[in-house]
Amino acid sequence: KQQAELYRRLRNTLRWLLGSLDGFSDAEKVPYSELPELERWVLHRLTELDVRIRKATMDYDWSGVYPEVHQFCATDLSAFYFDVRKDSLYCDRTDSVRRRSVRTVLDHLFQCLVTWLAPALVFTAEEAWTSLGQTESIFTQTYVKLPAVDTALMAKWQRIQELRNAVNKEIETLREQGQVGSSLQAEVDL
Repeated sequence: KQQAELYRRLRNTLRWLLGSLDGFSDAEKVPYSELPELERWVLHRLTELDVRIRKATMDYDWSGVYPEVHQFCATDLSAFYFDVRKDSLYCDRTDSVRRRSVRTVLDHLFQCLVTWLAPALVFTAEEAWTSLGQTESIFTQTYVKLPAVDTALMAKWQRIQELRNAVNKEIETLREQGQVGSSLQAEVDL
C-alpha cells in the first residue's frame, strides 16, 4: 500500500505538470534573473534534490531517493508551491510575467522529475515524456542543469513556510469551531 501511494503521488504530480504545461514553448520562458523569488526558491529546492540524485547515481546507491522525491512532490510542490501558484496559472493572462514564470519552473520540474524517475518508473517516465510531444526517448536525455543553491533565499522561504504552517493550523482550528468557513475568510495579523 505504501509503494502504491508513493507511485500515485509521483504519477499525479507528473499528470498535473503535463496539464499545466499544455502548449508551453521556449518563447514563453522567463530568464532566471527575472523569475519571482518563489520560483527561484522552487528551483533551489530542485537543485538540492538534484545534488542528492546525482550522488546516488555516482554511488550506485538509490536507497531512500524515491521517498525523498515523493516527499518533495507532496510537501514542497503539492502542499505549497502548486497551492500558492495555481491561481496565477489558471487566472493570470497568458502573457503575464508571473504566469510565464510559473510555467518556466514547471517545465524545469517536469524535465527533472521525468529524468530522475526514468530508472525506476520506466514506462511512466517514457509515457509522460512523449505526452509532451517529445520524439526522442527519455532515456536519451541527461539531467537538467540547475542554478546553484542560494542559502539566504532558502532560509527566508523556510521561515515563510513555517509561518504559513502555523497560520494554517490556527485557521483549521477556527474552521473546526465554526468561526471561519474557508481560509479565504480569515484575516491574519503577524
